[in-house]
Amino acid sequence: MAEKKSEVKATHRLDVLGFYCPVPVVKTRQTLHKLTNGDVLEVLADDPETLHDMPLLLNRSQHQLLGIVNENGEIRFTIEVIK
Repeated sequence: MAEKKSEVKATHRLDVLGFYCPVPVVKTRQTLHKLTNGDVLEVLADDPETLHDMPLLLNRSQHQLLGIVNENGEIRFTIEVIK
């Protein structure tokens, strides 16, 4: 998957740096469930598996992956909440 940059401003942030599969995806799913339509969640992760797992999670939902930035081992996902 090509990396995309997002210019959308996050309304919420989830920091899962230091956690490994399945924690980042589970915590993201739990957080998305609590948010409302139109919120934008920024997820910070450093587990390389999230580059594969996060898009899979979002493909099973209506939420929109707005961007992925991978810099210096830190991965930032920007997700729009759609319910």
